[in-house]
Amino acid sequence: MDASVELSNHKSVNSGEKPCKYKDCGKRTNTSQNHRKHTGKKEHKNTEYDVSFDSKHKLTLKRFHSREKKHQCRTCGQCLLTHSSLNRQQRNHSGSKSYNCELCGNCFSQLYQVKKHFKTHTGEKPYKYSDCINSFTSVSCLINHQRIHTGEKTYKCRECEKSFTCSSHLRRHQRLHTGEKPYKCRECGKSFTCGSTLREHQRIHTGEKPYKCNECEKSYKHGSSLRTHQKIHTGDKPYKCSECEKSFTCGSIFRNHQRFHTGEIPYKCSECEKSFTCISTLRNHQRFHREEIPYKCSECEKSFISVSNLRRHYRIHTGQKPYKCNECEKSFPFVSTLKKHQNTHTGEKPYKCKECEKSFTYSSHLRRHKRIHTGEKPYICSDCDKVFTRLSGLREHKKIHTRENFQQ
Repeated sequence: MDASVELSNHKSVNSGEKPCKYKDCGKRTNTSQNHRKHTGKKEHKNTEYDVSFDSKHKLTLKRFHSREKKHQCRTCGQCLLTHSSLNRQQRNHSGSKSYNCELCGNCFSQLYQVKKHFKTHTGEKPYKYSDCINSFTSVSCLINHQRIHTGEKTYKCRECEKSFTCSSHLRRHQRLHTGEKPYKCRECGKSFTCGSTLREHQRIHTGEKPYKCNECEKSYKHGSSLRTHQKIHTGDKPYKCSECEKSFTCGSIFRNHQRFHTGEIPYKCSECEKSFTCISTLRNHQRFHREEIPYKCSECEKSFISVSNLRRHYRIHTGQKPYKCNECEKSFPFVSTLKKHQNTHTGEKPYKCKECEKSFTYSSHLRRHKRIHTGEKPYICSDCDKVFTRLSGLREHKKIHTRENFQQ
């Protein structure tokens, strides 16, 4: 179907003109395609509607209205409306991938996933949003994006009342409450709450990086990483902070930045009650409790809690410094080091203390400064239980014990 026709048909859902009426609630259907089907031969009668249907699948509308879900998944217990939905669910659990991409050979469990993936090769994004420059591969992606602009979050969690812009995000969130992790990796046995996270994880084992940048030919494991990278070339930074007017290429980095202003630290460790501004930092921290440090350097056998930390570490061995300063052409191994260096040219001190109005170039310096006001001393000496506000203070103190042990 032509993209404009598909979008037009979708919009007609909200147009008000719906000729097929449901007796109990007034629900109607409206597209030219449905109307043509309605005028043809109808073999399956629905006694609660004013219409007949040309196949049993059209009776799904009745089941949706009555919440009649007869098809139960034996793996996770979820009940679904249709047998085809059940088949799709079971393929997700089994890892069966019967649909192949003709261009790159990638395999998928659902036909719609192949179609959506194929557009990453063609670059086709036929669905444009009128209020910004973004385009999308599907109607559903466009609708979800529109809700970012409108602020609409129609899907609410009954457990904690959090709201979400799309139903898939709600379902994924609900698994945090239930503890359900139905997607297992066959290589290492790890389980995940959603299929997309499993697919991303599997690329650690395969080394696959299917998302390539047309500008510099860098490759990425995730489409979101490629989109974020591409903004380096375009200079697009759509996320602006109203507090300090900094701009960001990525929404998640923007939200993490805002927490420096609000002081919000929402992610708490259940083992030691430490709190973190972003969930990825919490996950990495939790690995220390589990003594899980899975990523080893082949050069020096150091281990790291995340693959990104391992990649950064490799640059020490290779001498790679991919991040260049536009002012003085110095190069740096890490983007964070480059940003810190750039502040020496601008004199910018964006991190302000709310207690005494002092400003700092780096967020780490602000956090360290705050301990003067709070009295926090997080660094404890294992030999004598003395506490310190700075790690450097603890290291200096430890030399006393080292000298004492040497003299003995």
